[in-house]
Amino acid sequence: MSEPKIVLVSACLLGINCRYDGGNKRDHKTLQWLKDKLPIPICPELFSGLGFPRPSAEIEKGDGFTLLAGKTRVVLKNGKEVTREFIQASKEALKIANFYSVDLALLKERSPTCGVNYIYNQGKPVRGVGIFTALLLKQGIKVISEQEIE
Repeated sequence: MSEPKIVLVSACLLGINCRYDGGNKRDHKTLQWLKDKLPIPICPELFSGLGFPRPSAEIEKGDGFTLLAGKTRVVLKNGKEVTREFIQASKEALKIANFYSVDLALLKERSPTCGVNYIYNQGKPVRGVGIFTALLLKQGIKVISEQEIE
């Protein structure tokens, strides 16, 4: 019998209350898909020091790649800029991915850190990746969203 595949998973999908609003996005399809895998829960935003609950955040223009290139910023709904906190938090989360040598991450779509195909901009979903997702992709780690699992 082979070892279970290690998968980095957005903690909110596992039912952990770590979203900006203090809630979670427990996803039964995700839990079922993970049955024969070893999930490593991760929430980059926990490392931001901003706490929960708090106002939602968005990348102003572009996406995680644009942000890492220094061409945009992350702003809370109340107008407070939190770019430094979100970048540092995503880098801390990346240390966990590297520690476990993961080659697959299952992350929450539409998050400013974990979005895989979409993030929010001015309250609307737009094509793009989150900051943490961009860091994972730059390292060659495959990233899928809960909407892409079979």
